[in-house]
Amino acid sequence: MRESDERMTTATQLREPFETIQTDSRTVACDGGDGPLGHPRVFLEIGPSGSVECPYCSRLYVLKTGAGTGGH
Repeated sequence: MRESDERMTTATQLREPFETIQTDSRTVACDGGDGPLGHPRVFLEIGPSGSVECPYCSRLYVLKTGAGTGGH
């Protein structure tokens, strides 16, 4: 791996999520907010880790403690 690739990988791993949203459901929908300035709506599934990041806007959805036995 080139040095520039290593720096980019490290920077990507260290970046903070854009916004963290607590949720009661394992299935969430994200459209980026901001109306027409958002992104296409995507449905994301929160897995065993308890969180999922939107691939478009980097919002982090975190399952609330004790939640997630069912979905909407």
